[in-house]
Amino acid sequence: MKRRDFSTLLAITPLAGAAGTAFAQGGPIEGRQYKVLQQPLASPPGKIEVVEFFWYGCPHCYAFESAIEAWAKQLPADVAFRKVHVAFRANVKIHQRMFYALEALGKEAAARPAIFKAMHEQGMALDDAKSQAKFLSALGVDPTKYQDAYNSFGVQTKCTQAEKLSEAYSIDGVPSIGIGGRFLTSPGLAGVGQQLPEHELGQRALQYTDFLIQRVRRRA
Repeated sequence: MKRRDFSTLLAITPLAGAAGTAFAQGGPIEGRQYKVLQQPLASPPGKIEVVEFFWYGCPHCYAFESAIEAWAKQLPADVAFRKVHVAFRANVKIHQRMFYALEALGKEAAARPAIFKAMHEQGMALDDAKSQAKFLSALGVDPTKYQDAYNSFGVQTKCTQAEKLSEAYSIDGVPSIGIGGRFLTSPGLAGVGQQLPEHELGQRALQYTDFLIQRVRRRA
């Protein structure tokens, strides 16, 4: 989802060529299937960091979730994967705080499927801390501990860091994937001029990600 489309939940328009064609020609094309950061970012020592930028309320992130989670479970030892929740507008900032509060409590991964389902299948907004705490209590998250984490300095710091990283990668839509502090790709860069199913766009984006991980590895 593009930053400009957050208020209307418009679909991402595919922006790049088909994966099969790109790989047949020797790989995805810079400026089309992926972007190169003008200023490289640091990765954890000895690791190639892959970052998925997402928003709980984004329908494309919801569609991409199962594919990227399955992919992340099979990564080699030198690749570190993490999610970063964006904050493009006020209510998205509230969802961002929910993400980092749950992460601080060690509950985010377990709660995520229910959060996605609640927002995309049950029409729940979850855009204030009180409604979040009530919903999460049914998932075994202590409401008091949640509220404390939500309002903590540590969570505020995580939100600030997430916003800075989003800016450094020039994120203007989600889901997007940052690779090794050098490259950016996404399902939205997976099929220019083609109206492809979301699952196919996601799989192609992960193919590009694997390709770019190899690029980073060769430069290390």
